[in-house]
Amino acid sequence: MNIHIDSSDSDCGKYRGSRNGSAGDAVYGLGLIGAAIYFIGTATTFWMGVLGFLKAIVWPVFLVLEAFKALYS
Repeated sequence: MNIHIDSSDSDCGKYRGSRNGSAGDAVYGLGLIGAAIYFIGTATTFWMGVLGFLKAIVWPVFLVLEAFKALYS
């Protein structure tokens, strides 16, 4: 019995899933960097800089909150 395995037909090691949200991740990442630069740059003390970094992580919350305020007021 002779068994032949053709490596060109092998799917071993190939990623078959899809990655959704890549552009959104890039926008969030750039926004995180920009917000961190802004908040840390305007901080007057070390702890305000730490708080600024934490704000930079959750900046979309502030964005959505202000958008809802503008839309519904």
